[in-house]
Amino acid sequence: MAHDPDFSRRSDERTDAREQTVIVLYEAEQRSVTAPEILAEGGIASEELTTSLVTGVHAQKQEIDELIVAYAKGWSLERMPSLDRAILRLAIYELKSRPEVPIAVVIDEAVELAKRFSTDDSGRFVNGVLSAVAQNVRTAEG
Repeated sequence: MAHDPDFSRRSDERTDAREQTVIVLYEAEQRSVTAPEILAEGGIASEELTTSLVTGVHAQKQEIDELIVAYAKGWSLERMPSLDRAILRLAIYELKSRPEVPIAVVIDEAVELAKRFSTDDSGRFVNGVLSAVAQNVRTAEG
């Protein structure tokens, strides 16, 4: 298999965009404004993909939140750490609306964000919720 020298750079750009998206979603919630309002303020790296992810999550937020509540057994949205909510919203949006991104990539990136930015238990929590959502949102990938 040929090595793609741009793969790592593209992968890092997508990772950066996911991180920026989580930050925007978190900031919007903390400030009680919409995520698109945060985007409008500017200063976002990886702008094109970040903008696409943020606007996609914003457009589907109610449906995404319903999935979070359905699969986060025993957890209300309000009880979850804000960062976990932001990470789950992004990842569920990607599972639902970006079929070109493999399930494993979505879950791995979300778990890494949770481990890096949220509580000690967040990685396991995010993994469990997303694994359950993925089974029901996407057909098996072969």
